[in-house]
Amino acid sequence: MKTALITVTLIELAVLVVVLAVYLVLIAGTLRKVSQTLGLVTFGVRAIEQQTAPIGPVLRDINGALEGVAGALQTVAGGAGKSDGAEGSQNPEAIPPVAQPDSFPITRD
Repeated sequence: MKTALITVTLIELAVLVVVLAVYLVLIAGTLRKVSQTLGLVTFGVRAIEQQTAPIGPVLRDINGALEGVAGALQTVAGGAGKSDGAEGSQNPEAIPPVAQPDSFPITRD
């Protein structure tokens, strides 16, 4: 009887090891696929970085022009509120500042 129990236990242990080995192989395959996908994503992100690199200087020009527009709008908004005497006109100081290009750092690896 003891021999039969020992034999059944060893068979169960062998089945458990085989099942775990199969699952580990399946997990390793999935991880390889994920690694390949991440490599493709990294390649794509670097391509986007290279293609958008020339935009930086142009954005500085656009921001400079928008700062002028924002200043003009603040002047108009301030003048309109004073000339009508309208209540509820927006305070020009409450308008958020234009984002500066240096506030969006571009890192290169």
